[in-house]
Amino acid sequence: MAKSRFEYVKGFESHPILLPNTYIAVRIDGRGFHQFSKEHNFEKPNDVRALDLMNRCAKAVMEEYTDIVIAYGESDEFSFVISKKSQLYKRRESKIISCIVSKFSSSFVFYWKDFMGDTPLKYPPTFDARAVCYPSLENIRDYLSWRQADTHINNLYNTCFWLMVKDPSHKYKSEKEVENILKDTNSSQKNELLFSQYNTNYAKLPEQFRKGSVLYSDKRNVTEIGKNGQEVVRSRRVIVIDHCDIIGEEFWKNHPHILN
Repeated sequence: MAKSRFEYVKGFESHPILLPNTYIAVRIDGRGFHQFSKEHNFEKPNDVRALDLMNRCAKAVMEEYTDIVIAYGESDEFSFVISKKSQLYKRRESKIISCIVSKFSSSFVFYWKDFMGDTPLKYPPTFDARAVCYPSLENIRDYLSWRQADTHINNLYNTCFWLMVKDPSHKYKSEKEVENILKDTNSSQKNELLFSQYNTNYAKLPEQFRKGSVLYSDKRNVTEIGKNGQEVVRSRRVIVIDHCDIIGEEFWKNHPHILN
């Protein structure tokens, strides 16, 4: 193919390569989602519809990119872990990040009505993304544990915050006043506040809120209709959506194949 005299500009392009033999964690975050959730009247502190929409978007990403072995999501963020051995896009950082975040963003718009019903999408959402390499099994598990611990911290705070803000009998009405009350409280004090003032046992709240969402690939027996019209059971790869603890050992003992 003939080259034009302008071809030289390709020399200015750079293609950073992510380290080989490392887990790649791609984390996407909603940009300006505090305002986005206000504009679209999300239920506070947790809107199940929006959380389920995020899960559907993550599932779409995992269906597209089978080198993603596990994903973890909370609120307006999702982390996707790519296998150590993956050669996805020759491990080109910009290609991996841009393709995953664009798939997620477009899925958010595509599936919006399925989950948000009659709530109109007023403007397109924006997500940013970054990729970080983790060399060891311990490192990537600690990363996922960090995100789940963050889920607990944020959800406990937000549960207290919004109960107080919405409480018509509470003398503190403004969000700023409630922030000032909660800013110096620890986890035990927040739990006590929920129980004593709102008769709410935090441990009984839905696991989806407290533990976030875990998506992973698994083999399941699926009943299908064969060519002869008869039912046949086949083993298929499916994306499982769970809400469980991934900081302890039980999940990993039950699913050793995920990171190995």
